[in-house]
Amino acid sequence: MVRATALYLVIIIALVIGLICSSLVAVAYFYRAEYQRKFRYDQLSHNLSSGINILLSTPDSAYQKETKFSLFGNGNDSITLHRKTWGIFDVGIVRAIIQGDTIYKGFSIANTVDSAKWAALYITDDDRPLSLSGKTQIEGNAFLPKAGIQTAYVDNKAYDGDKRLVIGKKLTSDKRLPALDTSRLSLLNRSFSINGNKLKLGDSLNCSFLKPTQVVDFADKPYSLNNLSLKGNILLHSDTTLTIDSSVKMDNVIVFAKAIVVREGFKGTCQLFASDSISVGKNCRFSYPSCLGIIRSKTTKLSPQAKITIGDSGSVNGTVFTWEKIPAALKPQIELGKKDTIQGQIYAQDALALKDSCVIYGSIFSTRFLYKNSFTLYENYLINVQLNSNQLSPYYLSSGLLPVSSKKKKILQWIEEK
Repeated sequence: MVRATALYLVIIIALVIGLICSSLVAVAYFYRAEYQRKFRYDQLSHNLSSGINILLSTPDSAYQKETKFSLFGNGNDSITLHRKTWGIFDVGIVRAIIQGDTIYKGFSIANTVDSAKWAALYITDDDRPLSLSGKTQIEGNAFLPKAGIQTAYVDNKAYDGDKRLVIGKKLTSDKRLPALDTSRLSLLNRSFSINGNKLKLGDSLNCSFLKPTQVVDFADKPYSLNNLSLKGNILLHSDTTLTIDSSVKMDNVIVFAKAIVVREGFKGTCQLFASDSISVGKNCRFSYPSCLGIIRSKTTKLSPQAKITIGDSGSVNGTVFTWEKIPAALKPQIELGKKDTIQGQIYAQDALALKDSCVIYGSIFSTRFLYKNSFTLYENYLINVQLNSNQLSPYYLSSGLLPVSSKKKKILQWIEEK
């Protein structure tokens, strides 16, 4: 006869076995769900990479409107592609979709540098030589006038640099600078007539590139930005002077104005475009990939000189350029202060004025150079200037606006992802 305690023991064993079996079923279920989730995510990641490659390999005019399509024609794996102009660069947005799951990435797009066109220095040939004085150093290929390059004695300073004068290849320049890309200039010029909303003082804005651009319009009243944090898909517009205080934080923001004033000590990443002037105070820091540009499509006899002025001990990591469609009586000028550092590219349609101890890691394209002391203005003299294209990062990417860019495109910067 079976004892009653044995029945209890059987029940307990059956309960334990049931718990173990149900646990195994639950583990198998969650493992399968996690495996499917990981499999879908891997598929989404592969599809996202394919979409990014498609966007990088197509012309700039492609996908200006958001386009959705299936990668394999079965309707299960869809991606959306969208490219928008963002200053001298483009921004790409790619989304990968499988059923209800979506991931996306936003990134800026830039061009690689064409090594055949790249040079530390390009100065147009106006039938006179380039003169060097002081501790001037030129390292990299240089396009020079047919009259060549020579040493000079200026401000009681003889040339005290490398005897080769140019540490690199010496090539012959043309009478004119290689032109900027007209299609990109046209796109930039349109933004000077954009209208938008009025910004409330004290606001902080962070706008995703998945959404329409937040346009902040100050119209024809001078305005000063103070104590603001601006990030992302934001465009500031003014028909007159816009002042940016050092208390303003900018990250990937674009500004279009008639004149722009940047106060001393500013730090940020932005693209500033003006039709008249850009004035930057001392000790300002513009991080890569920033841009300071003058774009002027209309000039009159009364037009002031288009000018970019950067104060002493400042730095710009990116691009500085001037462009006028029809040169005015006073031609455009870029003026660097003492101990300024530019890491990137300078394109001066006419004059580039350099002061003592300027450092350029990258490239200069200029029609002529200016150097002014207390008594005299010198043309086509470089005095105590360091110009070294080899010090620029090998990962540096240019804009399609500039003449040294190639057709190959790469990702400049990851902006958003989810």
